[in-house]
Amino acid sequence: MRMNDEVQIDWLACPEVEAVPGRCGGRPTIKGTRIEPDTILVYEDYGYTPEQTQADYPTLGIDTIRKLRAFAHHHQLTP
Repeated sequence: MRMNDEVQIDWLACPEVEAVPGRCGGRPTIKGTRIEPDTILVYEDYGYTPEQTQADYPTLGIDTIRKLRAFAHHHQLTP
């Protein structure tokens, strides 16, 4: 999947994501972290495997990374 300005995802519909007032300006983040879910997709765009992504974000489980990627692939919105 090539993520760019033309693709939007309603991350708040994903069970792995939350928006907490005062955290990252209220933008969606992966639950319990300050990591924005779009970051995971950028890593995917660069060809990183879930395991390689986890090496940079060790607080995320492989399963969470896979769920975020799957959610993005199935819930893309175009403007």
